[in-house]
Amino acid sequence: MGDLSTSVADFTVELSDGTAVLVVSGEIDISTAPALREHLQQFDGRTVIVDLTAMTFIDSTGLGVLVGALKRLREDGGDLVLRGPSRSARKVLDISGLAQIVTILD
Repeated sequence: MGDLSTSVADFTVELSDGTAVLVVSGEIDISTAPALREHLQQFDGRTVIVDLTAMTFIDSTGLGVLVGALKRLREDGGDLVLRGPSRSARKVLDISGLAQIVTILD
């Protein structure tokens, strides 16, 4: 039998002056993206900063969650900002085109 590994992600929310910071740790993929979506859905009409400093991986499912959250937040008068993506995550954001439509703080 092969080694079956599962993805692990952790999310921490901090609120300050109308801005929410969602700290993402670990891998965001098909198994952890639903939890990311759930965390992002709790914010309406505010700016949400997603801190990616401790994120180790993101796939297309995770990117889709970020795009969906961006659209929903902007429709409600808020915004989505990504902070501190790793070099590899930044490359994925650039290739996907997401880097052209969302603010990224390095």
